[in-house]
Amino acid sequence: MEIKTHTKIDQRLCGIPDQTADGNSSVTMETSADMTVDEPGLVHGGFIFGLADHAAMIAVNDPYVVLGGAETRFLKPVKVGDTVVASARTIEVKGKKHIVAADVTRGDDLVFQGTFTCFVLDKHVLDI
Repeated sequence: MEIKTHTKIDQRLCGIPDQTADGNSSVTMETSADMTVDEPGLVHGGFIFGLADHAAMIAVNDPYVVLGGAETRFLKPVKVGDTVVASARTIEVKGKKHIVAADVTRGDDLVFQGTFTCFVLDKHVLDI
């Protein structure tokens, strides 16, 4: 399936799409030293959130999708060098509003869960 959204995103920082299907996506990211917050190599949670958000946007896959809100839980720390995978699935659509659930895993470990409220606009958010 062709990805129609977030086409200029820096995949090095937000993950590389692996699989896309109607309402679902999978995005993989190799964490790097650019993402660390301290000497032991803890990855800043914003990069994990960005990965999950990227997967959610691809699950909706509309050029005019925007994030309206999110409920998230960080469950385990991620360190530099870890490979993490975000899996997103659309769980509800009501008109322009899409609710997308996303999990981020590191191997068998669930490190993040989120529910993203996305909106598909009629035109680009910067044109409104």
